[in-house]
Amino acid sequence: MDAAQLIQLALQASVALLIFSIGVNATFSDLTFLARRPGLLLRSLLAMNVVMPCIAIALYLIFDPPAPVPAVLVGLSLAPVPPILPKKELKAGGARSYVLGLLAAAALFAIVFVPVAAHLIAQLFGRVLNVSPVAVAKVVAISILVPILAGVCFRRIAPQAAQRLSLPLARLGGVLLLVASLPVLIGEWPAVKSLIGNFSVLVFALFVAAGLAVGHWLGGPDPEDRSVLALSTATRHPGVTIVMTQQMADMSSILAAVMLAFVVTAVVSAPYVIWRRRSIDAVRSREAAPR
Repeated sequence: MDAAQLIQLALQASVALLIFSIGVNATFSDLTFLARRPGLLLRSLLAMNVVMPCIAIALYLIFDPPAPVPAVLVGLSLAPVPPILPKKELKAGGARSYVLGLLAAAALFAIVFVPVAAHLIAQLFGRVLNVSPVAVAKVVAISILVPILAGVCFRRIAPQAAQRLSLPLARLGGVLLLVASLPVLIGEWPAVKSLIGNFSVLVFALFVAAGLAVGHWLGGPDPEDRSVLALSTATRHPGVTIVMTQQMADMSSILAAVMLAFVVTAVVSAPYVIWRRRSIDAVRSREAAPR
């Protein structure tokens, strides 16, 4: 096993640990939350899978950024929620049931939706883009569905052990993710630098800002739901994006564009997370105050 394979294995293990640590604090009722709220489910899918692809195409047509930014931009607009997002959504004041329910629903929906939508968009622009449902299902299963279901099952079997292990596993996953990501970032940094300019950063920033605005608006009257949908609409699964776009350019340039998008997403969404956390804390304080 060479260094690249070790890094890939460490990244997969870190994500699995992070999702497992979330799963041990969840229930099957959390994962099926949106099945009991069809209106919120419909608005969530509309924001993530209809509005955002239209925005991605519009940004591509307006700014015409260099390859492979357009392909990655469209890929991000179709991908489901990334496995590292729930922690940020909970930090922003999101309700656990909606966070986990949307994570599961978006992952399952992506298995069917991503290949069909990618094919239609490729046909629209006269390109050949065949995305295998099996490839998407594999990424979604390894990074989201299997570890979160394993965590939920572990909680049911050994609730006390699950409670003790939740925080250490989350910390271990976070450290492992950081350690495994650094060599990739260093190795791909020249390719990332080459993409800066020619509207690439601006396009990704506008995509994230639009996602935050769309999700916040369609999240409904509940401030917690607004925070969750805004972040889910603006932040997408890098693994599924890579699966969709790897035919469009060499893997190094695809990784560079995905990494640039990840950094821009983190920077642009950070003020929103702080604002929502403070707003929701203020609402909860008012509700808890004696009358």
